[in-house]
Amino acid sequence: MIPTSYPPREEIARLTARMLLEIEAVHFNAAEPFTLASGLPSPTYIDCRKLISFPRIRSTLMDFLTVTVLRDAGFEAFDNVAGGETAGIPFAALVAERMGLPMTYVRKKPKGYGRNARIEGAMSEGERVLLVEDLTTDGGSKLSFVDAIRETGASCGHTAVIFYYGIFPETEKTLGDHGVALHYLCTWWDVLAEARAQGAFDAATLDGVEEFLNDPRKWQEVNNK
Repeated sequence: MIPTSYPPREEIARLTARMLLEIEAVHFNAAEPFTLASGLPSPTYIDCRKLISFPRIRSTLMDFLTVTVLRDAGFEAFDNVAGGETAGIPFAALVAERMGLPMTYVRKKPKGYGRNARIEGAMSEGERVLLVEDLTTDGGSKLSFVDAIRETGASCGHTAVIFYYGIFPETEKTLGDHGVALHYLCTWWDVLAEARAQGAFDAATLDGVEEFLNDPRKWQEVNNK
């Protein structure tokens, strides 16, 4: 069922950050940085996959994501909702259910046997597809999924995520140049503000995180040992 309540964007961002902190999906450690998939260090790490294990939070965030997309893109803008393998699959299913639309998913690469397909489920030429994922860092990983969708003859001009890093200025341009609009619930700045409000981490840790957020590339260069 499509949600009928529309909290202000700022309140959605604050509540999303609060929920991520509440389930301990947010990890800050400037002293012993995490290693990202890129191989670069980061004092921040977020695990949105944990959300599937918390029904009340999961349901609320999927309501938020659905109304955000409907408000920004339109109520009749899509014919199909696709999840990116693997983290996007459960969230795509939940959003599709709310929108009353078919759900599909996109593999990272062909499975190598059988139909050798990248798209699982029914996707038709001319369909307007919403790509759903858990998060985006710099937007680069979304392009392969978008291209796979477009190869079917469908269109994909929108992607929706729960969490957007919001610290790499090239992200929205990368997606925009590929004809894709980004919709999201909150960023690291929202999480940092809520963490300070709650006193969720000590001040030194939060100051270290803020230093990273202000200039992540410089921070990574200094701390890439």
